[in-house]
Amino acid sequence: MPIAGAGMLMTSMDIDAEHERDFNRWYDREHLAERVAIPGFVEARRYVAIDAAPKYLGLYSTENFDVLDSDAYRTALANQTEWSKTNIGRFRNMLRSVARITVSRGQGRGAALGLLRIRPPQGGAEPLREAIRALLDPGTLDGILSMHLMESDPRLSKPLTDDPAAPNPAARDWYVLIDGTDPDAVARLMDGRFDAAIAAAGATLISIGTYRLLWDLAKSDL
Repeated sequence: MPIAGAGMLMTSMDIDAEHERDFNRWYDREHLAERVAIPGFVEARRYVAIDAAPKYLGLYSTENFDVLDSDAYRTALANQTEWSKTNIGRFRNMLRSVARITVSRGQGRGAALGLLRIRPPQGGAEPLREAIRALLDPGTLDGILSMHLMESDPRLSKPLTDDPAAPNPAARDWYVLIDGTDPDAVARLMDGRFDAAIAAAGATLISIGTYRLLWDLAKSDL
């Protein structure tokens, strides 16, 4: 598949301007490498919003979904550095999805990323999955490289900064990822392409956004 691995951790957040420099330094000099070093993690990518919210987005690929429920990953979460604790405590509007990659089509990963957030209906996920699958072939679309479907696991998808017992309807959301070379081409593709499939399945489109790649880190880079 174009995405390395079958599991995906997605995190996104805002950060106050006064802390942004330290946040970016922490992410670039410590956090990404720490996560990629966990057994079963394959690569990680950082993005900043072009037209999206929250402002920052991270994608962490794993060999399979079980890595995201492994002892090694839980140990890493339980043993954050002081620098990590400080920055995590500053997150605002955090989204965290622990997900399976159920569809991945095309070739390669681009500097532009489109992200659609979809809330599936209670039950009846298969019709929505198949309808989306049919729309995820990049074919010969200019500026589009690959497209993917992430399906969140409701049990594991909890923001690190919130009360774990609080209601969290976002925990079961799905995400369509569109990798491209041109953010305008990505934005045009998202505009209406999935609306009919989402409506027909009784699902809800929550948000659409575009991001640009800051950098990526593979296990082989460590």
